[in-house]
Amino acid sequence: MALPSELRAALAAVAPGTSLREGLERILRGRTGALIVIGHDKQVDAISTGGFVLDVPFTATALRELAKMDGAIILDRDAARIVRAGVHLMPDPSIQTEETGTRHRTADRVARQTGVPVISVSASMHIIALYLDETRYVLEDGAAVIGRANQAIATLERYRHRLDEVSDTLSALEIEDLVTVRDVTAVAQRLEMVSRIAAEIDTYVLELGSDGRLLLLQLEELVSGVDAERELIIRDYMPTGRRKRTVEQTLESLAAIDATDLVDLGTVAAAMRIGSGDSLDAPLAPRGHRLLARVPRLPATVVDRLVEHFGSLQKLLAASVDDLQAVDGVGDLRARGVREGLSRLAESSILERYV
Repeated sequence: MALPSELRAALAAVAPGTSLREGLERILRGRTGALIVIGHDKQVDAISTGGFVLDVPFTATALRELAKMDGAIILDRDAARIVRAGVHLMPDPSIQTEETGTRHRTADRVARQTGVPVISVSASMHIIALYLDETRYVLEDGAAVIGRANQAIATLERYRHRLDEVSDTLSALEIEDLVTVRDVTAVAQRLEMVSRIAAEIDTYVLELGSDGRLLLLQLEELVSGVDAERELIIRDYMPTGRRKRTVEQTLESLAAIDATDLVDLGTVAAAMRIGSGDSLDAPLAPRGHRLLARVPRLPATVVDRLVEHFGSLQKLLAASVDDLQAVDGVGDLRARGVREGLSRLAESSILERYV
């Protein structure tokens, strides 16, 4: 599941390669500990007492030196300036927290009360913890993150290979008009699995900062076209009438499926509202969005007009050049391109399936 935008921004601010992360690692190596608030507003001021005002440019060295003193360090929202140091934070003691240490307990309560990111560096436990709202995120050593990320990339490669297999099978079945609920949900299931693994790797990329560039390139290559395919398969099989929903609503329903239930095709079918566990072998008819999207140089607006005009993939496959020209925006040259493109897709899909 994708991280909230606020948490993503906070992780980016403390990623390797940033001045703030360098300062945090200096504190960690010095074993002094620290409590750092990233944001200075009225709410933060209301719970702050003592200390002294600095309002100086942020540097990693300055952060390390100020951490030697008691009290919290308050930065501005962009972590570009050190606003105050030696501050005693007094958050509402009634705010529930599961933390035990004084510094961690204070960091958790301040984050919950103010909504700004708070960092706690533990000298005894040798960890850096980021608190934001009700989330606690431990920043791990880059080598450990890279190790987990490489395992996730290997898993994503296997998932993508299987996705390509079931997607090609579905294309061939669509052309032969033999699609069932099982075939559609198998592709939707794999698309959701790939999307979830990609979201996990994206978090690793974010946490690695400048060290995650190679990982990002691998991720982008492996998930190329996945988001578009998710929307196309929903648009191809989305029920009409009273059961009709938007693409976004269907994607939300799929995202809400628990990881343990995602392996059940019946659960996926129910989320898409195209069937259930008892109707996986029921026939379905595609509208043609997926296949038309593979025709070169065919704008999305023209694809929508073709689907709306013909209503199903089978009618599109049976349409002549003259029939295609009857659609608004489809001239002779484009009609021939669509006709030849669909014919080539039909031939290649069937050959791949049976040869």
